Amino acid sequence: MGNDLRLTRRGFLGQSALALAAGVGGLAAEQGAFGQTAGPQAPDSAPIHASEYWAKRGNIKLYLYRKCLGEPRAGSSERPILFLCHGSSVSSRSTFDLSVPGHGEFSFMDVFARYGYDVWTMDFEGYGQSSKSEGNSNVADGAEDLKAAALVMSKETGQESFHLYGESGGALRAGVFAMAEPRRVRRLAFSGFTWTGKGSSTLAKRALKDDYYRTHSTRPRDRAMIRSIFTRDKPGTSDPAVADAMADAEMKFGTSVPTGTYLDMTTHLPLVDPTRLPMPVLIVRGEFDGIASEDDLLAFFQKLPVPDREFVVLPGASHAVALGINRRQFWHVLHCYLDMPPRLDNIKG
Repeated sequence: MGNDLRLTRRGFLGQSALALAAGVGGLAAEQGAFGQTAGPQAPDSAPIHASEYWAKRGNIKLYLYRKCLGEPRAGSSERPILFLCHGSSVSSRSTFDLSVPGHGEFSFMDVFARYGYDVWTMDFEGYGQSSKSEGNSNVADGAEDLKAAALVMSKETGQESFHLYGESGGALRAGVFAMAEPRRVRRLAFSGFTWTGKGSSTLAKRALKDDYYRTHSTRPRDRAMIRSIFTRDKPGTSDPAVADAMADAEMKFGTSVPTGTYLDMTTHLPLVDPTRLPMPVLIVRGEFDGIASEDDLLAFFQKLPVPDREFVVLPGASHAVALGINRRQFWHVLHCYLDMPPRLDNIKG
């Protein structure tokens, strides 16, 4: 990735208008059909420091990973924190810190570290380097994992609140956490989110296996399944090399992942109550994403109680907006949303 990457190990237990954007234009393509630059402002040579931590929920050890410009000071950070929640089938670093040599920048964490954020992520129970148990790592468990992670972040940064982004199953985890711990969340962002599941072609197919999800705590996850994340909605919205790189990075963790979020999405929706989200909320939807219908997401959006809210549809994107060929659009939208200047007026009541 061309960065001076320094890695340390540490242990710790422990926006009332409907803003519908049809997309963002004027983004320059780079070399090749799929290669794009990250578009950050800092020079490519800026050192990005990586750190690893551990949190604990009961007997479950949870792996945390952090990237920022320069080595962080223990117990203090002046940078805004951005925490990233991975989805149902792939762990954190394979999702948010992916390297695809010769095909452009794909590391979400590096891009936002260069934007000036202190970027964190974690493997939820049963994923990646975190502990596996007899549980199925459902959405409620994921919210509890986030509570444990928040304690680590507070200790290491001195900050009690942070920006929270979740995609797909991670969006549900982030939403449930934000309902339970609203003081912790400055701005909340979703992609690949689903509310009631009404009109979802993806969930209709997934529901055919409900009996399996009810009786098993894990499900098979092979290279073909990982490739399907990028092709199931609209082939051509991602570089095939991305799926291969993700599979290479992920298969070392085994050929199965927990069933909990799949079961929750097919049998327990809705899990997130929009009226209980008092913080600014961004909903990003890929044009072709089959995980939720646009009508269902707009109904959720209209129930949000704060005026500081945004709904964005990204053209040419499917479910994996952060890793598609138009990922720069997503980075731009999220960065602008997180960097929103505060409201200034004298309106009362």
